[in-house]
Amino acid sequence: MSTTAVTPLTIENAETLVDAARRAAEAAGVTVSVTVLDAGGHLLAFRRDDRAVLISGETSTRKAYTALQLDSPTADLVDAVQPGGLFHTLPTALDRPLLFIAGGVPVHRDGRLVGAIGVGGGAPEQDHGFATAAVEALA
Repeated sequence: MSTTAVTPLTIENAETLVDAARRAAEAAGVTVSVTVLDAGGHLLAFRRDDRAVLISGETSTRKAYTALQLDSPTADLVDAVQPGGLFHTLPTALDRPLLFIAGGVPVHRDGRLVGAIGVGGGAPEQDHGFATAAVEALA
């Protein structure tokens, strides 16, 4: 295990993530909400487009939280919560805001988990693409 300190996700990083996700969504003609959480699950940034559906704010936050807690893109977890899946009972077993819909992506720095981004408002595959584009823009 490395004891080297990893720079945490900053407000500037969070704003970069939000801006990059929104630009990707705008280019696709989609209005979204974007949530960025730090490694402790605390809100660093949130933005909902004026015309984005109201529930997208909640879904973006839950997607970010789920990606952070399980250190995995939510797109990779969708099948795991289906009947017979590894995490089938997880969505109802915990009193936590987990959401197993594509659009949440963990953020790593030097191989360590430093936060997560969640995007809501488009189709799940679109949200995943916007979140992934944002993480790539931060790198």
